[in-house]
Amino acid sequence: MNYLWSGIKKKMHMRPSILLTNDDGVSSVGLWAAYEALTPIADVTVVAPATQQSAVGRSISIFEPLRANKITINGITAWSVAGKPTDAVIIGLYALKIAPTMIVSGINIGENLSTESIMTSGTVGAALEGSNQGTKGIAFSLQVDDQGDKFDDPSNLGHCFDASKKVVRDVVSRVLKHGFSPHTDVINVNIPSEVKGGYEITSLAPKLFHTGVEKRLDPRSRPYFWINGPLLEDAREGTDVHAVRKGNVSITPITLDCTSYAAVEDTKKVFF
Repeated sequence: MNYLWSGIKKKMHMRPSILLTNDDGVSSVGLWAAYEALTPIADVTVVAPATQQSAVGRSISIFEPLRANKITINGITAWSVAGKPTDAVIIGLYALKIAPTMIVSGINIGENLSTESIMTSGTVGAALEGSNQGTKGIAFSLQVDDQGDKFDDPSNLGHCFDASKKVVRDVVSRVLKHGFSPHTDVINVNIPSEVKGGYEITSLAPKLFHTGVEKRLDPRSRPYFWINGPLLEDAREGTDVHAVRKGNVSITPITLDCTSYAAVEDTKKVFF
């Protein structure tokens, strides 16, 4: 009977576990802000890329070996993976044998809004890969007023994460309590640089940037190119871009299934 009661008590006190990753690198202040937000409510294991891996999407390393090193940052043990965000998730799940309740990716330095960013974001890509492997996740990104902050050393960003940490803890707590919708694989959360409102459930805007290409000449007068372009000023009501521009926290449910079901009948007419 004592053994039985001991087992019941242990089960009652078991905490959820979280695999925490990102695409800004294991030293990013955004990652460690998320760690601070989550440790009061869950057991958190950090498995993240060794270096900056922004905009790599769900790319995966299949032509080179991967090294995962146990390191210590701020007195906390973490795993540094010499690869991409998806690699870090796969290493965490299959090499380190972590069996998390949930995967959390972020806090990313810079917003990940619209279909444009969803397809290229390493932050969202890590969460999608986790869901593809059977563990659903949440991706967190923080809007920056200066786009140059995205490319500075992520370990030295002079930004206050107090409001973001509150959002991370609250969102994760709610999902741990209620679970993911069966129609959702990843929840994409974007936090405005200044939170003025509350949560807004959104859809993806079509674009985030006015895409452009700048041509330059090297010292030998040979051309090279920078892909660039300013942010869109706004998007339609109900989209993630519009919500963040208003100062609301955008919450967008994402699915791995990219099938356009609305186009199935039209496509049948083309081929049959």
